[in-house]
Amino acid sequence: MTTLEKYNQAFIEAFTIEESKLATLSYQSVIAWDSVGHMVLMASLEVHFDIMLETEDIINFSSYGKGKDILKKYGIEI
Repeated sequence: MTTLEKYNQAFIEAFTIEESKLATLSYQSVIAWDSVGHMVLMASLEVHFDIMLETEDIINFSSYGKGKDILKKYGIEI
């Protein structure tokens, strides 16, 4: 599985949404991405990529696109 597939899978599993909606996805743009859903996504990303996100990055992770930039900090290119 590629890094993009892993990344997408984390969102799809956390929010039960279609892949076609990911590009424009942002915090609270779907009902499932609330504070609890956000932590589910963060945990999923940590498992998929075997990383431990810093608190600041968890707070700043506000969209699908922003998440790609944040993961670069951990050596993950998507």
